Amino acid sequence: MSVSGAERVRDRSLWLATCDDDLTPRPALPGDLQADVAIVGGGMTGLWTALSLREHAPDCRVVVLESEVCGFGASGRNGGWCSALFPTSLDHLAVLAGRDAAVAQHRAMIDTVGVVGTAVERLGIDCHWAQGGTVTVATNPAHVPRLRGHVDERHRWGFGDEDDRWLSPAEMAERVRPTGGAGGAFTPHCAAVHPGRLVRGLAHAAERAGATIHEGTRATAIEPGRVVTAHGTVTADTVLRCTEGYTARLPGERRRMLPIYSLMIATEPLPDDVWDRIGLRERETFSDGRHLLIYGQRTADGRFAFGGRGAPYHFGSAIKDAYDRDRRVADELASVLRQLFPPLADAAITHHWGGPLGVPRDWAASVRLDRATGLGEAGGYVGDGVSTTNLAGRTLADLVLGRDTDLVRLPWVGHRSRDWEPEPFRWAGVNAGRVLAGATDRREARRRRPARMLEGLLGRLTGGH
Repeated sequence: MSVSGAERVRDRSLWLATCDDDLTPRPALPGDLQADVAIVGGGMTGLWTALSLREHAPDCRVVVLESEVCGFGASGRNGGWCSALFPTSLDHLAVLAGRDAAVAQHRAMIDTVGVVGTAVERLGIDCHWAQGGTVTVATNPAHVPRLRGHVDERHRWGFGDEDDRWLSPAEMAERVRPTGGAGGAFTPHCAAVHPGRLVRGLAHAAERAGATIHEGTRATAIEPGRVVTAHGTVTADTVLRCTEGYTARLPGERRRMLPIYSLMIATEPLPDDVWDRIGLRERETFSDGRHLLIYGQRTADGRFAFGGRGAPYHFGSAIKDAYDRDRRVADELASVLRQLFPPLADAAITHHWGGPLGVPRDWAASVRLDRATGLGEAGGYVGDGVSTTNLAGRTLADLVLGRDTDLVRLPWVGHRSRDWEPEPFRWAGVNAGRVLAGATDRREARRRRPARMLEGLLGRLTGGH
């Protein structure tokens, strides 16, 4: 990858375009190499793992192999929410491991937001950290029962108002003022961040700690004791796969992790008087109660960065650069954003981008290490990875080093999701779910009440997710 290749990376997202770092790739693997731990994937999972390993074991030889440059994938293209959201529900975790373990997992996610905030300050990573929490607004009366029900359910599990609470319409308007706001759910456990600056800062921090990073080095095989690339083979006692949405590109892994595309847009920097009408004064992150997810944040330089699902799943788990941008979806996102916030009617959209995120069949994120083979992995964040990658990295490091900590006893450790169905069944099922979610939202927008029958169908199709 040349200097023009660095510009190609910079063009992947607003975050990479404004990360204030040299995106010229580090040297590729120079040939065969020996290490103690080889990590495949230079996103946040791999980098947090490398950093944790070196901080706990300064003599551990850690090599990170990245096919492009660090942050090329979801780590450099996401919505910039460092949240306590965890893709596996409390109910599902309780079935797997019991009530106490389920609560411990979700509490660990709450703690992780603070851990990341402390770490970026300690490491000197200026990622525009602002812990303003998340407001999930009922922008339609149909959303109110779902969102209030979520808050009530969290309270039944022992989480209090300090974790999740309902906002009246007046309380909501103190934080954000979308059209039709009928109240909303609020949690303080989320920070808006610049993910490009975060992931690039992590790469430098891992190198300062003594890890070695080789970019432009794609793994062609991951096997017990070694990673094979076109540039040479890394031999290591432990090999960790941290490839998330790009897992489907690895031999034999096409059905392990579904690559679902999430797309984003960003406005030009907005004047203060426009923000006074929108809100998000504390840089709260923003979503609403629709089924087809939307998400947004106020960036440190005054843009509205806004994203959502809606792009199709591509047959055969295909991943292509051409899928990173979809003009139809970008236009729909711009339309939704302006409907929610009329002061943005004349705001220019300066960036649009996207990329694949990793979705396991049961929507259960996991961390695994097989001591017999030395193979380990982490992922399946379903788009909630900015904080979860940190918990995964710390947990993987503890597993590799044999540290007896509370982290290694969390219920996601050792879990393995079943494979997705073969084609054409997964293509039909996933896209049917996407279409049905959109149809449910449209019906609720027209009728202003929950579409119970369609919700039921959607739940059966998606397994309740």
